[in-house]
Amino acid sequence: QLQLVESGGGLVEPGGSLRLSCVASGFTLDSHAIGWFRQAPGKEREGVSCISSAGGRLYYIDSEEGRFTISRDSAKNTVSLQMNSLKPEDTGVYYCAVAKGRWCTYRAVDFGSWGQGTQVTVSP
Repeated sequence: QLQLVESGGGLVEPGGSLRLSCVASGFTLDSHAIGWFRQAPGKEREGVSCISSAGGRLYYIDSEEGRFTISRDSAKNTVSLQMNSLKPEDTGVYYCAVAKGRWCTYRAVDFGSWGQGTQVTVSP
């Protein structure tokens, strides 16, 4: 059974850092594009970053600032999202998901098999 479990969220002050992890079971992450999304209260789910099966990385939020870094550990079957210089507007539930196709996209509808999410709260 394909399953994704996120962890690493929490409460952090502005300017702080968090590292989110997405552990997969029932399939091999290397063979799929894996995306990170977030959803703030009252807002639509939005794409944050994605890593393709070939290892290509895409960032859909603050790509110029370079605050987020996505990575994959094949030995642990895990995809991580390192988040630095966090801002209050980064608050939300963060999800990882498997792309339905082979390629990364920023659209939530292009992804299936979602994890349960992990809460990130950035507040003084």
